[in-house]
Amino acid sequence: MKYRKASEIFPDELLREIQKYTSGELVYIPKATERDNWGSNSGAKTFYARRNNEIRNKFHYERRGLEDLAEEYHLSEDTVRRIVYHKQ
Repeated sequence: MKYRKASEIFPDELLREIQKYTSGELVYIPKATERDNWGSNSGAKTFYARRNNEIRNKFHYERRGLEDLAEEYHLSEDTVRRIVYHKQ
């Protein structure tokens, strides 16, 4: 993020109004556009959803144990337990 001088960006009238609330401080102004949801651009969200569904199916329908699934997916047993018992 790049710092820019407020007097170069805002009209004088707006700058004076902002100075009524704060002066000489750094102020963060967020982007006007909405942020994308986590993992939507990289495909991570889809990847983990698919993996977690596989784990649930193997646990419930194939009767695989927590220890076995943890070893197969390189996760801790606690993580597999959270995935398996998570309410959708």
